[in-house]
Amino acid sequence: MKPNTIKTQLLGGQTVAGAMVFEFFSPGMSAILANAGCRFVLYDMEHAGLGFETLKWLFSTCRGLPIEPMVRVPRGEYTWLARALDLGATGVMIPMVESRAHAESIVQACRYPPVGRRGAAFGFAQCDYLGGDVDEKIRIAHERTLVIAQIETEHGLANVEEIAAVDGIDVLWVGHFDLSNFMGIPGRFDDPRFDAAMRKVVEACRRHGKVPGFMATDPAWVRRAQDMGYTMIAAGTDNGLLQQAFAGLVRQIDGQPE
Repeated sequence: MKPNTIKTQLLGGQTVAGAMVFEFFSPGMSAILANAGCRFVLYDMEHAGLGFETLKWLFSTCRGLPIEPMVRVPRGEYTWLARALDLGATGVMIPMVESRAHAESIVQACRYPPVGRRGAAFGFAQCDYLGGDVDEKIRIAHERTLVIAQIETEHGLANVEEIAAVDGIDVLWVGHFDLSNFMGIPGRFDDPRFDAAMRKVVEACRRHGKVPGFMATDPAWVRRAQDMGYTMIAAGTDNGLLQQAFAGLVRQIDGQPE
């Protein structure tokens, strides 16, 4: 089994850039993102209608590329997590993590006995269909799996210290739209309360040795997130970026001001 090339860097405090993909599940997407400099790709199953068969195919397109295949599952439950890892995910993102107990159950689903309750499926996609020593595969699986807990509700924010303290949770990722909604300030990202919430997550990460993560949709968001201390940053959304790029060219073709 191949190691995760970015996990050690992230946990060591380095900034790592990647992408979140919601719409364009094509065979060339992984290579396009790798060519753009992305170190990881997070394919979304929560909002995009992506299924496991397509996800397996997408992960296979990452083989041989310098990009880590990851996925956001719809919920932090064993059925979603274990299957995604069996297909070759080196990172799993879980939405709406709200308590220490939920975080602990997520870690249990992502690890093999005796430290977890994940079922065994070796010689399949996660280890490129190769044989080998099972103990060594389990060791690598535990080392390489990046577990990303999303802090995106008022409950998750209130319990962020307890969630960050759970061994096996690696990244606390702010889901900014949902968090603003659950805080009662939907889309008001300049509200001081939202700014304080983003900073609270970073502070919890620093105290517990976790990585703060965020999806930035434009250069202003990149600067803001980095200034706060976020180090795992995804570009997105793919559909929004594509539409923006086409719109700029179309305006130029139509003779409209940029």
